[in-house]
Amino acid sequence: MNNTLTYKGYQASLEFDSDDRILIGRVQNINDVIGFHGSSIAELETAFHEAIDNYLAACRDLDQSPDKPASGRMMLRVEPAIHASSLRAASRAGMSLNKWAEEVFRRAGA
Repeated sequence: MNNTLTYKGYQASLEFDSDDRILIGRVQNINDVIGFHGSSIAELETAFHEAIDNYLAACRDLDQSPDKPASGRMMLRVEPAIHASSLRAASRAGMSLNKWAEEVFRRAGA
């Protein structure tokens, strides 16, 4: 079962609040907090779309760039010697360069 909704590149997680008997959503992978709720899937989806549209409109009105989720794709330009040493390190670790770099980034962000 997929417990996410996607709209305009934003993804939201969903959960059920058994106390209030409503569905609750929260936009993931951005620093800004965007939440919404509904009593049915259709209502929740409409509220999600409205929340994103309102967020984007508010950012425009405030002349601010909206926070956007990362795509998971990056392109880096590094010196050839760094590229070569990274390839060797990935090989020694038994990983592709992408997986090795992901692990290095994960450790650096921890």
